[in-house]
Amino acid sequence: MGPFEIFELLGGVALFLFGMNIMSSGLRNAAGDKLRLVLEHVTSNKYLAVLLGVGVTVVIQSSSATDMMVIGFVNSGLMSLEEAIGVIMGANIGTTITAQITAFNLAAFAPMILFVGCVMNMFFKKPFIKNIGSIVMGFGMLFVGISMIKSVISPLSESPQFIQFLSALSNPFMAVLFGVAFTALLQSSSSSTVIFQAFAVQGILDYHTAVYLVIGAAIGSVTPNILASFTTNRDGKRTAVLNLVFNIFRAILLSTLIGIFPQILNWIQALSPNSIARQIANTHTIFAIIAVLVMLPFTNMIIKIAKKIIPYTKEENERAEDRKLVYMVNTTQVPAEIAIKQAYMELGRLADMAISNLELSVEAFFDHDSKKYDKVEEKEATVDFLTDAISEKLVDMRAMDLSEHDTFRVSKLTLIASNYERISDHAENIIEYAEKMERNNSQMSYQAKAELHELASSSVRSLRLCTEIFEEEKFDLLPQAEELEQSVDDLQEQMIANHVERLMKSECDPISGVVFTDMCTDLERCSDHAINIATALVTNYTKLG
Repeated sequence: MGPFEIFELLGGVALFLFGMNIMSSGLRNAAGDKLRLVLEHVTSNKYLAVLLGVGVTVVIQSSSATDMMVIGFVNSGLMSLEEAIGVIMGANIGTTITAQITAFNLAAFAPMILFVGCVMNMFFKKPFIKNIGSIVMGFGMLFVGISMIKSVISPLSESPQFIQFLSALSNPFMAVLFGVAFTALLQSSSSSTVIFQAFAVQGILDYHTAVYLVIGAAIGSVTPNILASFTTNRDGKRTAVLNLVFNIFRAILLSTLIGIFPQILNWIQALSPNSIARQIANTHTIFAIIAVLVMLPFTNMIIKIAKKIIPYTKEENERAEDRKLVYMVNTTQVPAEIAIKQAYMELGRLADMAISNLELSVEAFFDHDSKKYDKVEEKEATVDFLTDAISEKLVDMRAMDLSEHDTFRVSKLTLIASNYERISDHAENIIEYAEKMERNNSQMSYQAKAELHELASSSVRSLRLCTEIFEEEKFDLLPQAEELEQSVDDLQEQMIANHVERLMKSECDPISGVVFTDMCTDLERCSDHAINIATALVTNYTKLG
């Protein structure tokens, strides 16, 4: 093979890969954000998760894209590993549809398909039609690329060196390894499988060798996920490892199955006796389905292995403990008075987390400590998680046989939980202000910092006092709480006036001016939330004074 033939081969592969990318992008854009929303709401039912993984991957024509979304969801806490593994398994089935499509010999129609897609994409203004045009154009590129590959590799059947190389692949182990390496290079199992089909159609590759290449391709397809996981947290990394472990077990399972029951391959060949391309496509699909069916009952074991490879740190274990309900465990199985007492105690835990997170955010703001920023973000996620869990339990309690007084208390406890969650949101805002000032290299005057310290201390005192009023029902302390809340309001108003004066004298830059006023607002609102908490259980409450 001369230099021009090599370039033509590479051009065919490039056109095929580019067509895959365009088609996949068009499909994702046509579907909009709906697929992402569907994945976000995946249930813990692993069988439904598998079906969801199949459906999403068939639509977007990329298991890597599906896996990337799953890694992102796990990384952000929207999805657990138990939910992720079902979607990942389904994606391994959905990705086989590409080989099924390319098994059709549509090379003669490829230029026309390409032209139609180009017209739709370039001459129509509606986004949906343009996206459909991208899909059609990518589809045409697939077959043009395959046609180029076939025309170049046809003479290789007469090359002694290439035949000698292929003879080494007759060893199943070597074929699997080559499939892994080749797919890792292309970063797409669909692409490598289609290229293996092209080699087989030209008579250069026999069916049995192609089977082991396809088995190896499944492992190599995990490469993009592994690379992407480097920028994620440890749960994101576990998701990528989860995919790798599953595909390694899949390769072992299928290789063993073929060794024990070689008749399986004869049966698959008999389904399409006159088309080796279809035989390889069917093998790709059937093997993926078999692997998922056999390994689906053992998902917990795969998850445990992934956790062993990337073990939980002390901080992660503490976070997991924080996100568990400690007191509201069996609320519907105990008397109402005890269930409400449990809710008070659980809300006490939530209060400690939210208030300590506000204190940490203020501390981080003045220390410019990125590690503390991360802790605030993590604690905020824990507060959100715990608030949702408490709210769900409170909803369940409403179905109990409650007195009118208890019904009132349960409904107000939900409001109290929401207020604590909002306090932690303000803590997150303060961290964002700190990062904004660092990005803009902005500085705040000493006087401005001192005033913010004073306002933050007053807000925290208000929160502590109002939490005490709520937890112990010390409503006689409400006048004191109201007085403290009013002092926070007055302090905020005076501080903003002072800061405007400093800005006029150019003692602070404009960025710090915006941050100062925003942070004052956040701290003042925390005091407002404190009063909401203190007065939530008071009937016919009117603001004092």
